[in-house]
Amino acid sequence: MAGADRPGQINPSILMRSTGDSRRRQAACYRLEDRVAFITGGGAGLGEATALRLSEEGANVAIVDINSDEADRVAAAIPGALSLQVDVTDGTAVERAIATTVQHFGKIDIIFNNAGIAGEQQALHEYTEENWRAVNALNGDGVFYVLKHGITAMLKSGGGSIINTSSTAALTAQLNISAYSYSKAGVTGITRSAAVEYAKQGIRVNAIAPTAVLTPMVEAFIETSEDPEGFRAERENWNPIPGWPVAEDVAAVVAFLASDDARWITGHTLPMDGGYVVR
Repeated sequence: MAGADRPGQINPSILMRSTGDSRRRQAACYRLEDRVAFITGGGAGLGEATALRLSEEGANVAIVDINSDEADRVAAAIPGALSLQVDVTDGTAVERAIATTVQHFGKIDIIFNNAGIAGEQQALHEYTEENWRAVNALNGDGVFYVLKHGITAMLKSGGGSIINTSSTAALTAQLNISAYSYSKAGVTGITRSAAVEYAKQGIRVNAIAPTAVLTPMVEAFIETSEDPEGFRAERENWNPIPGWPVAEDVAAVVAFLASDDARWITGHTLPMDGGYVVR
């Protein structure tokens, strides 16, 4: 038959496609080669998973966390990683950490602006001022300080990609987490503003908005709810896609947004929610 392969013979077109696919997969594995990533909240959960993923794709990584033991633990698992103990609610400490990272690696190309807390679960009128301020100090002020000093560094080196961590709580109404929702809505807003302000300088700014992901922070959130087992069972079917996403799912999306594959994406908050916000 015309065009058929003889027994034992490899079709050259299939070989070429296979070789091309292999090269594309190899390129994807190292699409962040020689780039430098600054990751806040890097000692656990989404930050830890993202640090590992970006390193696997070739990036040098600075692990930034208020818990030095956890930052050291993650850094120890990543060749050449830098561990920094930083309270991101302290603008001076953030500025110093950015400078240390630039001094160590020469630049910063990627920022995963991820440190945050959920705060206490209470009806709005029962919130204490302390809880309100603690949530917004970290999820609001901390995000601002990392953006401010991170963008300053990127302007000097020619651009980069910033990914902020927002939440589906910024996009939908949810009970008993008003401070968290308020702070994450602010993250979505500042993402848009920064994206437009710095697009011409080669800095892309996006945000991710995950549904609940099984991380240490979410596990603690579940355990402090009124009915932990009921809460956990309800969340199994919370999203149209059943089950729970894991931190590695988030890390894959952060890696994409950090890469040149997303070079025309800026100013967006990407829900990672199994269809939750559109149902």
